[in-house]
Amino acid sequence: MNTARLRFGVLGPLLIEADGAPVRPPRSPILRGLLGVLLVAAGRSVPADRLVELVWRERPDEVNPGSVQVAISRLRQWLRRIDPTPDPSWSLDHDGSGYRLTFADERFGQAVDLGGFRALAAQARAAGDARDRSELLEAALALWRGPLLADLPILDVQDPLLRSVTEEVNAAAADLAAAAAVAGRAGAALDRLAALAEAHPLDERLEAGMVELLAADGRTAEALRRYQTYRESVAEELGVDPGERMQAAYLAALAQDGRTPEALGVSRAPPPVPAQLPPPVPDFTGRDDQVRALTGLLTAREYSPVTVITGMGGVGKTTLALHVAHHLAARFPDGQLYARLRRPDGASVDPAEVLGGFLRAFGLGGQDVPPSLDDRSALLRTVLNGRRVLILLDDASDEGEVRPLLPGTPGCAVMVTSRVPLAGLEGAGRIDLDVFDQEQAVALLARIIGPERVAAEPRAAADVARLCAHMPLAVRIAGTRLARRRHRTLAWLADRLGDAHHRLDELTAGDLAVRASFRLSYLRLPDETRRLFRLLGLLEAPDFAEWVAAALLGGSYRDAQTHLEALVDAQLLVVSGTDANGWTRHRYHDLVRIYARERAVEEEDDAARQAAVQRALGAWLALAERAAEGVPGPCYAPIHGSAPRHELPADVVDQLLADPMAWFDAERAAMAAAVEHACALGLDEYAWDLAASMEKYLDVRSLAQDWVPLHEKAMALCAAKGNRLGEAVLLRGLNDMTTWLSMERPGDAMGTSYDASTRLYRLFAEVDERRGMADALVAQCWGLTARGDSELALETARRALRLAQETDHLGGEARAHHIMGVAYGEGRPEQAAEHLERCLELARLHGNPRFEATAMQFLGAAYCLTGRIENGHALLVGSLRISHALKDHYAEAFSLLYLAKLYAALGDERALPTANSVVYLSRRHNLEHHLADALTVLGQLDLTAGRYTAAITNLEESVRLWRARGWHSFLASTLRLLGQAHRENGEEEAARKAWSEALNVYERLGDTSAATETAALLNER
Repeated sequence: MNTARLRFGVLGPLLIEADGAPVRPPRSPILRGLLGVLLVAAGRSVPADRLVELVWRERPDEVNPGSVQVAISRLRQWLRRIDPTPDPSWSLDHDGSGYRLTFADERFGQAVDLGGFRALAAQARAAGDARDRSELLEAALALWRGPLLADLPILDVQDPLLRSVTEEVNAAAADLAAAAAVAGRAGAALDRLAALAEAHPLDERLEAGMVELLAADGRTAEALRRYQTYRESVAEELGVDPGERMQAAYLAALAQDGRTPEALGVSRAPPPVPAQLPPPVPDFTGRDDQVRALTGLLTAREYSPVTVITGMGGVGKTTLALHVAHHLAARFPDGQLYARLRRPDGASVDPAEVLGGFLRAFGLGGQDVPPSLDDRSALLRTVLNGRRVLILLDDASDEGEVRPLLPGTPGCAVMVTSRVPLAGLEGAGRIDLDVFDQEQAVALLARIIGPERVAAEPRAAADVARLCAHMPLAVRIAGTRLARRRHRTLAWLADRLGDAHHRLDELTAGDLAVRASFRLSYLRLPDETRRLFRLLGLLEAPDFAEWVAAALLGGSYRDAQTHLEALVDAQLLVVSGTDANGWTRHRYHDLVRIYARERAVEEEDDAARQAAVQRALGAWLALAERAAEGVPGPCYAPIHGSAPRHELPADVVDQLLADPMAWFDAERAAMAAAVEHACALGLDEYAWDLAASMEKYLDVRSLAQDWVPLHEKAMALCAAKGNRLGEAVLLRGLNDMTTWLSMERPGDAMGTSYDASTRLYRLFAEVDERRGMADALVAQCWGLTARGDSELALETARRALRLAQETDHLGGEARAHHIMGVAYGEGRPEQAAEHLERCLELARLHGNPRFEATAMQFLGAAYCLTGRIENGHALLVGSLRISHALKDHYAEAFSLLYLAKLYAALGDERALPTANSVVYLSRRHNLEHHLADALTVLGQLDLTAGRYTAAITNLEESVRLWRARGWHSFLASTLRLLGQAHRENGEEEAARKAWSEALNVYERLGDTSAATETAALLNER
């Protein structure tokens, strides 16, 4: 079987023939619908979602792509049954974008009546003789058996795909009437036209053709009656009078001689072709991707496409729309309509007023334009029927403004610009416009002021673009100002724009103003939404989650969400992404933030502004305080201040803090900004407590670059305000962090740490914060141990332990036992192990896995020193697992370091790669103490293996680090190893120099045994 013997008909009820004999269609209405739609698509691809809209329109929500695939498979099986040849003449497949039904050699015209109709209609349009044209159109319309797919009620005949076919048929019928009247074939044409006119009683082209043909056939009275019937129908249904073509046909009938209107001298002047587009912007720049996308959307032939261009005010929506509209104007030869839907004062233009203007553009006026909105909308759809017109609707604020202005039949295209999404416009294409990138913004500036000026000051040009927030309107205004002032430099304008308080004042040129653009969006908002816009502008956070809005407003969380969404819809806020907890984050564009702050200063008094900011800071503090409880950082006493907290609903808090570390990850930049903001406002209680609440998180994440500046700024404020508690808490965290991380500060780190700890103790004692005093004493112990004063360190640790026990400071107890274990050290490992075992018990009781890992590290090392190698190794590996789980690089490096020491002592080949891992982690995360220790291990391994040069390199770097660290016992032992490496390498003078320094350190430490051994090395020759 081939395509010549397999035929389909869609111009009427679905028709299927094989070898000239009728074939019963599929029993399933879904399969019949699919077949009909794919035949009408004429070989074009139909996406699955469009098939759902067309065939499953009664229940689209119940259908998924899998259902469509199954239905297509069943249709393919049915086609194979009626065409069982091995190589069928048809193909039903998916081309990557949708499903399509094609026929061999593209012989669609032979296989489907619609193809034959289109071929004959095309020949008629090309024919020069009226008789030939009439006969071809009669043959084409002979294929019409009734309304398209009339027996498939599941299909929506008003869908653009189906309606476009009906429009083609009706247009051909109207052409037949004109050709037949001229060719003297009125009688033959009437038979073809009558059935179509009956099916479409309000189609003026068909009715006018009937009147013309009846008059031309000598049936004048019947023609006049038909005119009167039509006139009454359109008056009742549409509230309008008959249009120009019908009036001309009526005049011809009144002449009673059967002549055509042209023969009577009645002019059929074509209606005017409106060309309402404003001129395009001559220096249009960039937007290549958007231009391509818009062109594709607007030139789709299947239906009258509607495309919405959305974006914030000043982003260039109208500029883009006009550029594309002028580019495509030639494809819409019947006209281009334009309407701005917003008045200069921000008020909406009545759609009825816009419709009146559109109708008058097509030559209608006076009583031809009905008074009501619905009637005008219906008349516009009638006027646009059969025409190819481009409509540009600028600055729409809601769907209700747009819907009455849309065409109802294929051929036209509509572009809408809006500051809101207009999500209710079903089936509309969407282009979301954002600000330029740096390159595009500078390119626009160059187009306006000339490339030579930009080339002369490239850095200043980039600064101007940045200070304009890359917003096209702002860049255009800046460029216009410079174009008018040739004597001014780009650096001059950049300097003026650098003042944020007056930046919007500078971005004004003629009737262009960034502030005015924002004002239009702002004024459209409800009062409380405007209030949220103002208050959010007061914050310094680079972005924020929706709970911040609830805190600022101080009201319902749900209401705050609603207002926030309204700001996003108005393009005054941008959705910047989703954080790790799945919460949406928002941000301002820079210039919009400045405008929001302006409005806050103008419309909110000082007290209201300060109260709103403090509610936001209080919400951050309340959440951070609770989140910190779930972060396994140092076991300090949790000490907080008196700043008021703003509590959010409990269910919201539970969701936000389900993963405390993830919450801190998301809020890290915002909280840093909150600390800075509190400092700028002199709110010392908020500043120090917010900064302190971040300590454990910053410690676990090794974020010293965030920690130091925040603490130092907040601590300086506390010192200036006499806030001793805040100063002490911040100094406690800052001292701990700077002691163990590389900060390039003067003096030895451990000596500096001891001095800071002594001051810390005095500060806590001044405010009688005994838990803090315990923490300060433990910090002192580290400095004492580093300088070799282990007995005083132990005595101080016992004082810390007593204070911690008296104040129920469990973490303080654990830390006191920990430092006692360190003070006993390698010289008394059994006593060290006893205290470290107690430390581990307390860490587990405290529920702090990070400190548990620390206890396991030190206890593991102590066990190894006491000969319990297996137990020690197990503890070290266990601590490493915890460190990995916490993503704690500091603890990970420490665990690996002691594993490397153990492997080195046992002669295990794992020692070298493990030590190298510690060096890598330490360098990457600025862990100087671990790095110095790991380099010592590497030097010892190199020395044992005979790699003396490598040993010297590693040990010399370790010595430099230990000097900077101020850890004297480690320095001395490393110097001894360095001397041995120099001697083995034949460098006796260097060896003696190293040993001499080591001997001096041991003597200062009072370590007589090590001093004696080192002196013996010096005496060897």
